[in-house]
Amino acid sequence: MKKASVLILLLGTLSLLIASTQAMQTKENVSEKVKEVNMKKEIYLAGGCFWGTEHFLKQIRGVIKTEVGYANGKGQHPDYRTVSTDKTGFVETVRVEYAPDQISLEKLLELFYTTIDPTSINKQGNDVGSQYRTGIYYTDKADEPLVKASMARLASHYARPLAVEYKMLENYYTAEEYHQDYLDKHPGGYCHIPQELFRMAQEANPAPSAQKAKYTRVDDASLKKKLSSLQYEVTRNNATEAPFKNEYWNEFRDGIYVDITTSEPLFVSTDKFESGCGWPSFSKPIDHSLLMEKTDRSHGMTRTEIRSKTGDAHLGHVFNDGPADKGGMRYCINSAALRFIPKEKMKEEGYGEYILLLNK
Repeated sequence: MKKASVLILLLGTLSLLIASTQAMQTKENVSEKVKEVNMKKEIYLAGGCFWGTEHFLKQIRGVIKTEVGYANGKGQHPDYRTVSTDKTGFVETVRVEYAPDQISLEKLLELFYTTIDPTSINKQGNDVGSQYRTGIYYTDKADEPLVKASMARLASHYARPLAVEYKMLENYYTAEEYHQDYLDKHPGGYCHIPQELFRMAQEANPAPSAQKAKYTRVDDASLKKKLSSLQYEVTRNNATEAPFKNEYWNEFRDGIYVDITTSEPLFVSTDKFESGCGWPSFSKPIDHSLLMEKTDRSHGMTRTEIRSKTGDAHLGHVFNDGPADKGGMRYCINSAALRFIPKEKMKEEGYGEYILLLNK
């Protein structure tokens, strides 16, 4: 009887252990699936013929998957033939699945803009018709303010009104297999996007390790030898140069501004504006990941200090009194923390990949 009781007890304990293990595994599997879902987002982009747009977007690091299809039209299950009649309202669109921890929606949209004429109505390249209109369609309502802000910044670079529509995705149908990965299957096939943009897309979002290999922090002793006394005091000791008596406050040629300590690109001339403060002012950096913010309570004020992330150089401060049509921010930067490279010398000095940002 005692043996039977012990056996029953052991079997019961074993069953509990198995059930507990299975529950833990199930919980871990669910957790992994949730994590996987959270690491992916989607956006739908229309930029003319979807063959070229799809091929461009898939080159970008952080883009997980691309698929071409037809979006926001009337009727069900459209095909290329019916969409080409220009009577369905459907637009050739690329569904983009991306990893937000590798590329931000803002960065993805900025790269997308380089492939289109955002002021052209129902026409991109040689392709004409409402199916070739440009658009940004989101499925997550939280993306709406990001898209609106991005479009506002884009509009600030054009005198003519933009023709890019942006709204929630209404419907979407996957295109025929013939159109999927078209330029992979047909290298040299028709494309309205220049080949050099594909190369730019491949290099536009390098992995952090690649960026660190190219730009590294310089020690203070070396900086003292390399920089002028003013440049050193500004970047290392948080000094502020005099307004209206610095090198770049009224510099408005096309070009790029790099960190004086590391030579890493930080700002471009297309985002520079006249603020009247006496220092160079920008609406945004090339990429927000290049900078870090710190609370600055010096001089009896509370401000947000801006430093370069790689070089840890003091650059200036950021304020929320910038032009509303450019996002509302003003990056007030010391000239002494920057080096300006005019457009005509950018390729020669190794910044050729950034020239396209000047043509927005």
